[in-house]
Amino acid sequence: MSEPDSKMRIDKWLWAARFYKTRSLVVDAIENGRVLIDGARVKPAKTISVGDELVLHFGQARFDITVLALSNMRGPAPVAQKLYRESEESIARRAAFTEQRKLQPDVATFRYRPTKRDRREIEKFKRGE
Repeated sequence: MSEPDSKMRIDKWLWAARFYKTRSLVVDAIENGRVLIDGARVKPAKTISVGDELVLHFGQARFDITVLALSNMRGPAPVAQKLYRESEESIARRAAFTEQRKLQPDVATFRYRPTKRDRREIEKFKRGE
């Protein structure tokens, strides 16, 4: 971890904090507007410092976090979790979303391409046989 008064690039910090697996995924997320600092879109080279408020969107999940420390190195998850603090509202919102998703019925999806036999059975079902 580095000194509290230093600054670093947001793409490096998000990678070091283990929100994304690679820096290229971080850059894609930033360019697509899924990372906000104080409610504004940023570029990958934007510098952040301790105390900045970040909003991260992962699909329908949203993380509201505060930067607590800076680190250039990607370390183990317990160390990475000390780099930020997630707000209580964010934790509650994600927990409610997870519970809501569990209550929804599963949509039937094919795990593979239907075989010729599968297609025949589908056609029989459609015809009412």
